[in-house]
Amino acid sequence: MALWSKTVTTTDKTTTVNKKKKPVWREWLDAGVFAIVAATLIRTFVFEAYTIPSGSMEGSLLIHDFLFVSKMAYGPRIPMTPLAVPLVHNEMPLIGGKSYSTAVQWGYHRLPGFGHIERNDVVVFNGPDGDTAIAGQGELNYYQVARSYGREAITGRYQVITHPVDKKENLIKRCVGISGDVIEVKDGIVYVNGQPGTVFPHSKLNYLVRTNGRTPGIEDNVELVQTVNAGMYVYNITNDQLDAVKKAPNVVSVELVKRDAAGKAPQEPGEWVFPLDTANFKWNRDNYGPITIPKAGVTVSLTPQNIALYRRIIGTYEGNKLDEQNGRIMINGKEATAYTFKMNYYWMMGDNRHNSLDSRYWGFVPDDHVVGKASFVWFSYDEGITSIRWKRLMHSIHSLEQ
Repeated sequence: MALWSKTVTTTDKTTTVNKKKKPVWREWLDAGVFAIVAATLIRTFVFEAYTIPSGSMEGSLLIHDFLFVSKMAYGPRIPMTPLAVPLVHNEMPLIGGKSYSTAVQWGYHRLPGFGHIERNDVVVFNGPDGDTAIAGQGELNYYQVARSYGREAITGRYQVITHPVDKKENLIKRCVGISGDVIEVKDGIVYVNGQPGTVFPHSKLNYLVRTNGRTPGIEDNVELVQTVNAGMYVYNITNDQLDAVKKAPNVVSVELVKRDAAGKAPQEPGEWVFPLDTANFKWNRDNYGPITIPKAGVTVSLTPQNIALYRRIIGTYEGNKLDEQNGRIMINGKEATAYTFKMNYYWMMGDNRHNSLDSRYWGFVPDDHVVGKASFVWFSYDEGITSIRWKRLMHSIHSLEQ
């Protein structure tokens, strides 16, 4: 029997061919395959949806903000790990386990985009130190745990997994410095090339609020972090709330919280900052740098005193074999006293400065880790899905940060 019937009728030079109709399941299958392919292409090359999972960008961006990230802004990145389950990042939903295979790995390539990363852009990128994580612990960062508790706390107890660049966890921060910039933090204030960085109305810092012994009389929308005693409180205050807090009826003084003095490195390993060399870099969260952001084509001298700044760049991000022997620095088997960067790098920080794990802790963000530019919030809710933040819907990131 033929797979289809064909009837030819000649009427006014018109030919009609009747094919056997596809089964319903086949039509649904074809539509599903087309939808997955189309969605994958859009997600890879045009834009992708993300959700804000933590408060590191408050109050410019809030937890449960759903936003679109433009891949075209800086140019879409060609997938480096092409064998992967469509529409899934690095872990299979429900069943767990990796959603990709590293049997095929492509080099870093980026198609032309509308522009380049500029200072103060809100950027989505792959976490620089997310190449190694602890499985089953919410992809807990291996380096943070090892630094805080020692590698012995991990070895033999947990499964350690590794991710290629494009399968590291996605993060979102503000780019406060681009390649070639000099970044410094003085008493919690960021300076870029010697000038104070841009201050956004909704960015937050912790302040010590002293009162006359009574309750502060501060509005409920100001975040209380800690009650020290009956006359002293720590609040996480946005810049546009600061004047109102200072004028609250029972407030005597408001002082920026500075956890560590200048020139003093934190004692606890969990508080160490990049480059995790407390002998040569006595920096901390609130007093940091100055540090120059690497730029492609620029050459720096290498010494045992500054190699900590560039170890991950040379050995991990740019794929060289790095050895240090008796004060000598060996790159690809040859002694080196200088190094020329292959990629551009960026300095990312959260707007919620005292509650952000950012470049102060894991250093530079390489160009090949950049995913795209946060464009606009299309949906947002507060504690419950029914508590929709109507004023944030369909607003650009630029308008929300003002």
